[in-house]
Amino acid sequence: MEDGKTEGEAPRCVGCGRRVKTLFVQYSPGNIRLMKCDNCKAVADPYIECEFMIILIDLILHKTRAYRHLLFNKMHIGSSLDKGILYQSILVHIILDAFRISVSKGNTADRNSSRSTLSTIFNCSEVLGDALLGNIIFMAILLLGVRYILKLSFNIMRYREVLSAVIISSYFKLFLLTMMVWEFPSSAIFIVEIFVLSSNVVALRVMTQFPKAHCVGVCLAAHAAKHLTERWPLWTT
Repeated sequence: MEDGKTEGEAPRCVGCGRRVKTLFVQYSPGNIRLMKCDNCKAVADPYIECEFMIILIDLILHKTRAYRHLLFNKMHIGSSLDKGILYQSILVHIILDAFRISVSKGNTADRNSSRSTLSTIFNCSEVLGDALLGNIIFMAILLLGVRYILKLSFNIMRYREVLSAVIISSYFKLFLLTMMVWEFPSSAIFIVEIFVLSSNVVALRVMTQFPKAHCVGVCLAAHAAKHLTERWPLWTT
């Protein structure tokens, strides 16, 4: 870990969230010493020495310490690196939502097995359009909620950090890909979406340090608007 980082790029203590100069000192390859936080006097980031599966389990358990490690010390949210991460995460997010929508529509589509190639192409473009529009609405409502409900001062960098954290915390959508291999009931999609919502709440709390109820309200409103946007074409047909 290099010293002399700027304020935006400085790592954070996973316990209290305060910025620290460095997370560890490396004496030789494989020989490091974890540094303590000046504020809480605990090891700043013990996850540095943990296996990936341990970190993943703590993320699934919604531990704020694990989210601070992932967002601040691993993904470097708030640094000059997060712009590329944000664009890649949004792209993956839209693709996974398109897959979810296609799975949700699968039951009705299977009733008509004799679809033409043109119909299939139209279906795919429609699904991608729904996913894109749904995500635009989701991000708009999220940022509006952050601005007017959480009353976060308008700063394009801070808003980008919040958006990056929420999109990255939707990682559980990756489990939808298992539906390509194993068959799950449609209720599995609902369970994944609930988990994504709760994960977004934790990430938003970590980034903004606002009360849980406020973060739940913002994330719930964004997800509800997204869901209604995706469902609207089905209700109008």
